[in-house]
Amino acid sequence: MAATATGHASEGDFDRVLVVDFGAQYAQLIARRVREAHVFSEIVPRDISAEAVADRSPVGIILSGGPASVHETGAYGIDEAIFDLGIPVLGICYGHQVIASELGGTVERNDIAEYGPAELTVVGDSLMFSGLPDEQPVWMSHRDAVTEPPAGFTVTASTADSPVAAMEDAARGLFGVQFHPEVVHTPRGQELLKRFLFDACRARPTWTHAGIIEQSVAAVREEVGSGTVICGLSGGVDSSVAAALVHKAIGDQLVCVFVDHGLLRKGEAEQVEKTFRRTFAMNLIHVQAQDRFLEALEGVTDPERKRKIIGEMFIRVFEEVAAEVSDAAYLVQGTLYPDVIESGTKDAAKIKSHHNVGGLPEDMTLSLIEPLRDLFKDEVRAVGEELGLPEEIVWRQPFPGPGLAVRIIGDITEERLDILREADAIILDEVHRAGLYGELWQTFGVLPAIRTVGVQGDGRTYAYPLIVRAVTSDDAMTADWARLPHDVLASISSRVINEVPGINRVAYDVSPKPPATIEWE
Repeated sequence: MAATATGHASEGDFDRVLVVDFGAQYAQLIARRVREAHVFSEIVPRDISAEAVADRSPVGIILSGGPASVHETGAYGIDEAIFDLGIPVLGICYGHQVIASELGGTVERNDIAEYGPAELTVVGDSLMFSGLPDEQPVWMSHRDAVTEPPAGFTVTASTADSPVAAMEDAARGLFGVQFHPEVVHTPRGQELLKRFLFDACRARPTWTHAGIIEQSVAAVREEVGSGTVICGLSGGVDSSVAAALVHKAIGDQLVCVFVDHGLLRKGEAEQVEKTFRRTFAMNLIHVQAQDRFLEALEGVTDPERKRKIIGEMFIRVFEEVAAEVSDAAYLVQGTLYPDVIESGTKDAAKIKSHHNVGGLPEDMTLSLIEPLRDLFKDEVRAVGEELGLPEEIVWRQPFPGPGLAVRIIGDITEERLDILREADAIILDEVHRAGLYGELWQTFGVLPAIRTVGVQGDGRTYAYPLIVRAVTSDDAMTADWARLPHDVLASISSRVINEVPGINRVAYDVSPKPPATIEWE
């Protein structure tokens, strides 16, 4: 029987805003902006029913933008009964057009598209623009435009090419804006979102780091009772914060399990032992499972199979440990909201299965406790700081649960693991030396299972290339390649080629996410 995740912070007494995703590149950004105002947000699919909305008891609903046109055959719509629930609704871009189209307004194809900056003129009094300038820059991204609002709506703002750039029916709590208030290119956008959250929705700003901890601790205690809980601990920020949070809730009922699957970076196992056994004095079981994982991965090249094999192997090890530790029935994981989204839900297409979400076996016997499942990475770091975790853990760069298995493109061998470990250590050392580690989201090496021709010592070589990947990001949902100084790249290249046998070429990945992902697999 598949386990059910429990212990979410969002299960507590937080006001909730639903972000209906119409396929927008900015849906996650809208959710983050709402949370930055200390209100909990949740992304839901576009075909959500009014009944399902009511079951979640939100204080507000935001309809995201999207790439489609309301005039296209099969265009995305929304259950019109949602507008009659008495819950305030804000439509952004495509969501603005959906409100107009569904409620009897007019949406037309513009002769001139608006992409980029535009000057917005506020018209008359309105709830949404109260206290904001009559003239302000905004960011547009659309071809269609609302030309006539539905009955009962008042036009509250316009631009040169959008006669109804904003509208509202304050009596019904319905609002629409053609521009994107969630992006930094709309300087007063966050203020406008706060007008919706606090004036229209009457939301309480209780989604704070202290509040998240308090509610998570209460949820874990209620779920677990006096039972024993094991925690899959990797030493990364996610599992470390999850462990600290659950330890705060149940103390010695928690047993941390560190599984060395043979896919770790250089010196990583020793670091985990030192931090959690000696510094935090937590109950820690160190399982040496290198041979077991490598045997299961032998000859496997497909990245999805790698993740699923590793995910299942982790669970089997945890189940074995649980049977030896007072028959523990619960497993703590450091699953985050981006993991859930990227692994494929009804809200989003699958990008890749995360080993702790899409890679979980259906017949696992442990019930999951995932106190971070509703959090973005920056929220997790803030919670970690609030819990008193040291800076070197809280601000450690993310490392995937499948480890180096998804940084070797091809089948996994001990030789390739040894080569990549040494090269990766050099990359991190040079980045630290340059004082850039804290500025980067992730920095690592990728080893494709191919060989290239080179020349060393007047002789021909036939060895592996190494790809260096360094990105900047806020939450891993989007990322840009880092502009590392040329001298840093030169030092990395020189040291790797000279110090790591088996590599004769170094390349640098300059791909943003999207269209690429941060990891190669």
